[in-house]
Amino acid sequence: MGVCSICNGFRELHELCNNCGREMNDHGKIMDYYDDYSAYMPTDLMKMEDGYQNDYRDQLCPHLLTCSHCGSESVKLLEE
Repeated sequence: MGVCSICNGFRELHELCNNCGREMNDHGKIMDYYDDYSAYMPTDLMKMEDGYQNDYRDQLCPHLLTCSHCGSESVKLLEE
């Protein structure tokens, strides 16, 4: 099990929007938004079902990013 430095507050994520160039907002792990209980499930278990190929094997943490200016959304796979 890897440790995501963004999720654990060791560093901040600064990602620019591909559409408008403004800084995007990080909303944490995307699997936390799947249903009412997914945020309480073990992360490694959720990675096996999240639809992102090899994020468990490669120890990547998929983060949901949104742009408050243009409304675009993206998922960034971060190294753990």
